[in-house]
Amino acid sequence: MWDGPFYRVRRDGYEICFLPDADEALDEVSSLDLWVTFADGERWSATVFTLDEARRLMDRWQDTEECLGGRYFFGWDDLIVRDPGIEAMTRVIDDLVRSGSYTSAMRPLGPEGDEGEGDGEREVAGDTTDA
Repeated sequence: MWDGPFYRVRRDGYEICFLPDADEALDEVSSLDLWVTFADGERWSATVFTLDEARRLMDRWQDTEECLGGRYFFGWDDLIVRDPGIEAMTRVIDDLVRSGSYTSAMRPLGPEGDEGEGDGEREVAGDTTDA
């Protein structure tokens, strides 16, 4: 469901909050920031990229010489998925939560309401915001 600029998916025990671009169709989203908030207030974040989006960025970096001319891609909380769209990304997050792997794939943000240092900031190779 939409909540201002956020698209929220509620699950039993947690909620996934996506931040898609306003002009992008939800079934075509290829990169976005998200966070998961658990019922106890624990929060985790990730930036999700499809394989195609990662390839597009790396190809662009060949021209800009970022990341050794597009030879690598990294980020602390970057998550690469095969398929675009909120529905496909939700299935991935659900699996990460179910398996407990979210603690390896995502970055801890601390409890809800704890707007500590580094909250909302991320470091990633290259500029991933340009189209």
